[in-house]
This record gives sequence, structure tokens and C-alpha cells, in this order.
Amino acid sequence: MLTFLSLALALLGAPAQAFAPVSLCQRAAAPSAASTVLRSHSADRRGFMSQAAIAISGAVALPRVAGADVDTEDFIKTGMVSMPMGVSGQAGKAKPVTGVVLREGSEVSRDGRGSVLAEILVGGKSSDPTPVLATFSSPWPLAKGGLFDVECRDASTGDGAFLTVAKGKGKGIADLPKTFFTESLFSSTGRFSFYGAPTDVKVKKSDVDGQYRILEIVFSNLSQSTNAEIPRTAVVAATIPEGTDDVVMLVGSATSNRWKRGAEKAVRDTVGSFKATLAPTSGMKVRAKGSA
Repeated sequence: MLTFLSLALALLGAPAQAFAPVSLCQRAAAPSAASTVLRSHSADRRGFMSQAAIAISGAVALPRVAGADVDTEDFIKTGMVSMPMGVSGQAGKAKPVTGVVLREGSEVSRDGRGSVLAEILVGGKSSDPTPVLATFSSPWPLAKGGLFDVECRDASTGDGAFLTVAKGKGKGIADLPKTFFTESLFSSTGRFSFYGAPTDVKVKKSDVDGQYRILEIVFSNLSQSTNAEIPRTAVVAATIPEGTDDVVMLVGSATSNRWKRGAEKAVRDTVGSFKATLAPTSGMKVRAKGSA
């Protein structure tokens, strides 16, 4: 503590005697004045500590979340950072792994009608990736920030849909076991595992519609704000684009409570609009966004 105050005082150029305690003689002679002085010193000390924390921030690095806004004052007081996932999170949480790699020169977009377009690379950052256009229609806005790849969500309810890519097993979409999807979606680094791996995972339905596999999955997700397990329902549309092996999926979900109250339609409509097809040939280099 003394080291912290000494460093802060040195950085701020504040005299050490500024926080010297009021003497007993002073308090005995003028109780009211001494009380006022103490309150003044207390207020000055609080202001000093706030300034000191800012002044030494270069020496004591606060945890950061890439691309996310961090409320420094809130972190200093609580040891937590406010995440754009809609709840408070522990500092230093890693970004969920979705397997999505955007193509260089492209941007994720959503137009006024809710149509979402993203050009991704199947095969990830391999030497010969395949560009794929992923499209769907969403009633929710695009999620912004470094924690998201391709995702639309309602921040007030948690309803939403996100894109994810998983390495294939050399099988057709209809031949993949249900466990392939549950293990991919609920891995320890997955989108639903931000505060711990989901529990009570159960595949309720699994159907094939042409080149697409449609699954309905129920599970329980840990809420960091209440520390309770929240039942959730998800619908997944998965496909393997022609000439590739990776599985491209759109996952829409809502809490089971909201699902029963009408969120089901929005989720099913969104997932039902999903398409993933080979991108048209262009003069753009086929390489991952942000690569050297």
C-alpha cells in the first residue's frame, strides 16, 4: 500500500502532507471545524485515489477485452468488466471459438430488410481455402465488438443466431452422428460455453432437407449474473458446401421460457433462411482477413 501511494504521489506531484491526519489538539479546540476538515480530507483522498489509479495505469495493466469497451471505473471498483454479451464477465475472458474466418476485403453486412451476408473461407487459414457465401435473414441487428464473428442478437433478450464452422469427418451431412454437432457446438471454447460448458444437452430432432441438416437441441446454460442454469432451445441448420469438407452451421436460440412465448418463430424463420454456397469467382485474393 505504501509503495502504491508513494508511486502515485510521485506521479501526481502531490505533497505527502496533503493527507496528514488532523491533530488531536486541533479537533479538541474546534470540533466543528475539525469535522469539516476531516470530511474535506476524505473527499480529497477519494479524488486522489481515483487520479492515482489513472496515473499508474501504465505501470499496472488492467485486463482488456479485444475490441470491447471496458468500463475502467467499474473494473477498479468490482474487479469485473462489462462484456457486450449482455452480462458482466470476468476480466480476461477469451473470445469464443466459432471457426469462422472472414475473407480479406469483405465485411459482414445486414441491409434494411434484415438480409445478412458474410463471405467466409472454408478450410480456414489453410494454403488453399475455399470462399463461401453465407446468407440468412435476421430480425435482430448485427452484434458488434471483438467477441463476435458473424452474429445477430437482441441484447435485451439474448435471442439471436450466429455462424460457426466445424472440421468435417469425410462424411456427408446426413451421415454425421448427432454427437458431431453437440461436441462442436458445446465444446469448452464454444459460443455457448462463455461461462462454462452447457449441461443437460439433448437432441430432440434431427432431419435432412436436401443439402441441409436441421437439428433442434435443448440444453442449460450458466448465467454469470444469477449463477443459475437457464434452459435454452436452439435450432441448427448445417451444410457442407460443394467440393469442401467443413460443416458450416447457423445456430439460432432463445431461452426456453421465451421460446414458449413466441421466440420460436423468429428463431426458426432465421435458421430456415440460411444458405451457404460457393462464392462467385472474383479477382480478389483468396486469403484470410487480417493475414499478412
